[in-house]
Amino acid sequence: MSVLKADTIQSTGGGAATLTKQIAPKTFSVSAADGTSISASFNISSLSDDGTGLQTFSLTNSMSNTNYAALATGKTSFGGMVTDSHAVGSYRTAVRRFSDDALFDDIPQTSAVGDLA
Repeated sequence: MSVLKADTIQSTGGGAATLTKQIAPKTFSVSAADGTSISASFNISSLSDDGTGLQTFSLTNSMSNTNYAALATGKTSFGGMVTDSHAVGSYRTAVRRFSDDALFDDIPQTSAVGDLA
């Protein structure tokens, strides 16, 4: 069996290597329930609080188009979290309670898969 060990892999031109036939998350984030801070992230430049249960995540590097999957889940079991809109440079999460469909604050855990611009 062969073992390949490397600290960095680059393309022959010195840039990022292209992975083929693989899909990897292009963003991830965990933010505060009130939308005031990001505790962990990749490719997220900023966060805005759009009201109770609504947060918009702006991307450092935009997606190539709006045909990407933005995924979200919350840390509580009181409701469902979805991405209710997305553009090439951002996506927004919305959290609704199961009991009455009202918006409420939860800790969003998000990711997006697709092609970067």
